[in-house]
Amino acid sequence: MTIMTKEEKAEIISKFKQSESDTGSSEVQIAILTKKINALTEHLRANKRDHSSRRGLMMMVSRRRSLLDYLKEREPQRYVDIIQALGIRK
Repeated sequence: MTIMTKEEKAEIISKFKQSESDTGSSEVQIAILTKKINALTEHLRANKRDHSSRRGLMMMVSRRRSLLDYLKEREPQRYVDIIQALGIRK
């Protein structure tokens, strides 16, 4: 499991921000969570018995799901754009 560096996080923020001062919009939060979820998924493939990390993964997935539901309800087009950009759904 690799930890996200400041540079990687800044790159994600710059790609998904809505305005110049935006660091916490739904899209930014979803993108950061997706990066963390993907890294943790790889870790769990190698460490099948790491149940505490699995719990953390489930909590992150749940948080991302809530943010996606919020975005879908408020701004359907932004929701479609973010799931396409991140490749979350097939």
